[in-house]
Amino acid sequence: MTLFGDGLEAAVHKAFTRPAPKSAGAQMRYLVKQLKGTKAVAQLLRVSQRTVERYVKDQIKKPRPDLAARLEREVKKRWQPQIRARAKERAATTGGVVIDTRARIGYTAPIGTTDDARLRHLTVALPPQYAARLFDAQEAGAGDQQLKEITAEALREVYFQDGGRRAGSLEEVRFTDIEHLEFDL
Repeated sequence: MTLFGDGLEAAVHKAFTRPAPKSAGAQMRYLVKQLKGTKAVAQLLRVSQRTVERYVKDQIKKPRPDLAARLEREVKKRWQPQIRARAKERAATTGGVVIDTRARIGYTAPIGTTDDARLRHLTVALPPQYAARLFDAQEAGAGDQQLKEITAEALREVYFQDGGRRAGSLEEVRFTDIEHLEFDL
């Protein structure tokens, strides 16, 4: 589970206009329709084709926990692609993204100064260019470390430097010991 990647996905999911299918049978039927066949779904979920057919006909209703998790993840990945794309586009061009985090944030400074790395709870609106960079990196398959670096850079500019009005010589912000992280569009 990736903290930053899952957080960005959760923010995009809030933009959905209809809830994704809940029951295993409905989820299987949706995937069969999307992938145009039971064989492709069986390969995707690592189960037999016959198992997929039985879920589609509601002969099996309750999947094993690991299969249920894979099924839900694959459905959410494909659910309402146009709305997902519009939400990302809006965040990357006009709206930006809001980050709510509780973590050790700061930069190297003399002991006792307010900018020394310490546990902080921040809710900060990041500008659209950072939302675009986060979503582009996520699409390119970036890991949590790269997404964390982009977020730290955004916090440096928006929170510590206040858009260039203070702390002009600041180069690196530390963003560690993350207790809570949530994104919103």
